[in-house]
Amino acid sequence: MRSEELHETLLPKRLALPIFASDPLSSVAYATQEILLVLTLGGLAYLHFTPWIAAVVVALMTVVVLSYRQVVHAYPSGGGSYEVVSTNLGPTAGLVVAASLLVDYVMTVAVSVASGVDNIISAVPRLADHRVLMAIGFVAVLTAMNLRGVRESGRAFAAPTYLFISGVLVMVVTGLIRYALGDAPVAESAAYGVSPDPSDANLTGLALLMLVLRAFSSGCTALTGVEAISNGVPAFRKPKSRNAAETLTAMGALAIVMFVGVTALALITKVHITDDACRLTGLTGDCASYTQRTVIAQIAAAVFGGEHSVGFYVIQAATALVLILAANTAFNGFPLLASILAQHRYLPHQLHNRGDRLAFSNGILALAVVAALLLWGFKANVTSLIHLYILGVFTAFTLSQLGMVRHWNSELRAERDPAPRRRHHTARVINALGSVVTGLVLVIVLATKFTEGAWLAVLAAIVLWLMMRGIRRHYDATSAELAVADPKGELTLPSRVLGIVLVSTLHKPTLRALAYARAFRPDRLEALTVSVDRDEAAALLRRWEEYGIDVPLKIIDSPYREVTRPVVEYVRSIRRESPRDIVAVFIPEYVVGHWWENLLHNQSALWLKNRLLFTPGVMVTSVPWQLTSSAHADRPAARAPGSFRRGEPQGPAPRAGTRHR
Repeated sequence: MRSEELHETLLPKRLALPIFASDPLSSVAYATQEILLVLTLGGLAYLHFTPWIAAVVVALMTVVVLSYRQVVHAYPSGGGSYEVVSTNLGPTAGLVVAASLLVDYVMTVAVSVASGVDNIISAVPRLADHRVLMAIGFVAVLTAMNLRGVRESGRAFAAPTYLFISGVLVMVVTGLIRYALGDAPVAESAAYGVSPDPSDANLTGLALLMLVLRAFSSGCTALTGVEAISNGVPAFRKPKSRNAAETLTAMGALAIVMFVGVTALALITKVHITDDACRLTGLTGDCASYTQRTVIAQIAAAVFGGEHSVGFYVIQAATALVLILAANTAFNGFPLLASILAQHRYLPHQLHNRGDRLAFSNGILALAVVAALLLWGFKANVTSLIHLYILGVFTAFTLSQLGMVRHWNSELRAERDPAPRRRHHTARVINALGSVVTGLVLVIVLATKFTEGAWLAVLAAIVLWLMMRGIRRHYDATSAELAVADPKGELTLPSRVLGIVLVSTLHKPTLRALAYARAFRPDRLEALTVSVDRDEAAALLRRWEEYGIDVPLKIIDSPYREVTRPVVEYVRSIRRESPRDIVAVFIPEYVVGHWWENLLHNQSALWLKNRLLFTPGVMVTSVPWQLTSSAHADRPAARAPGSFRRGEPQGPAPRAGTRHR
């Protein structure tokens, strides 16, 4: 796609919802489960806290959604939390948010894919041994889809997301109707008891409070991905801010309804789930080999009439798909944020480049590689990965809402019209409440999850923050060093140009290099060879004189049979004698058609170029000689990613009536 076609990739709301909101919507599938897993550490005695924890999570989500609606309208350029914080709290705080979000996007991919694989295993337990391979395979598929472009990935991912939404809503309504009619569905684990973890039995006072707070912090995974829409405002159709705000509202409403419904059914069906199946009492058989079904799988089986019902498999398929596709939120958010950071010189410039389909291909590939390594390192285990999760997103929530408070303060100082001032006051109250609430949650998450693995996420964010500051310092220093202070001074001609043609033997490439060097008309031109073998050097000199070449050949003796060092030292000696002169070194090189041929040729030239490029005042020119094998490069080749944009051969023209796709 041409750069001018970027407007064709803009998204309507129906596609933007599955692209940017699949993460918070899909978290419905595991947020309730994470609450129950923590509460059952104390046995079944503390499950009555579940509704209260869920209510606080819902209230928190409402505040965050309302707060980000303000961000969408105030900062429509797509920087989201990073732009808000950088503008209002300074670049250092902005980098904290950026580092936190980048880490959280990686965790979104890892947790979402691992959770999706869990649900597949719940439906087909015999796949449990292939968990890691399946997870990495799904990351590869998501990467390929996103490289096709935002709009194309949206079309592919829309159906599973809407299937999941409708499936969960049907399941919730069906389960609640059965409960209201006195036919409450019962989960397969309802008959099992749960023995408390020895360290969490008979909790009172502060210990009980910490258990509840841990459960709450785990339930807050329902809020992950809420900020993605604020980062992706430029991807919406016009009016961008309004469409993004409406999509954000729809996402919040759907997520709240589904989360409340799943939590209610989990309590109604009496789902009992633990971090260790051997703590289930009443379980027959070997507990170590028993695979617990996920909460949503148990609810679906209970509501729709068993694990072999059509409804069960529909819910499991939709849940697995949407959880895997939830990673798509990160595949859109991470490259967008990385592109902005690269534009601001905090990340390598390559991350700002768009690929063939106008997607940020380098950012997509970077995210895929890191997420795949994380899944491999943690064996795609959701319980292990979840502790590294949500810390970054709540850091972004807190700082962005604080930044919005300062934004409204600035607006109020400049605004005199009473109506806009009232709106600004209301918005400031919403953002202030959001910053306080999310700040408290951040403290809770940090306190309850730090020793369980969250310290890794903190460490990763710190390292990333330091790395981005280092990259910015490098780019700033490079720009300062390359800045032109006196254009006329920089255009001053050198005193002389001294040409040197490197010679290994007398053949066609050498003669071409000599002819090319002479065409430059240097003030002085000489050929240079290194004598590793005296007899060969003497033979070369005889042939040189026989051919009557009027360029003097200088022979440098090398008693230790080294080629690169004598050439570099000779060139540097010329520079020392005449610092205002320019030395132009011409190196004959073979152009070959096969990768393995490069191993047989050009190695000396490669080392020489690498050394000479570090010498000031030396210009290195490669003079190519195309060997016969290089002709195959002009033959029609299979189309590879990026080949059209790079100008590579595209194969024969299509027959009449066919189109390139």
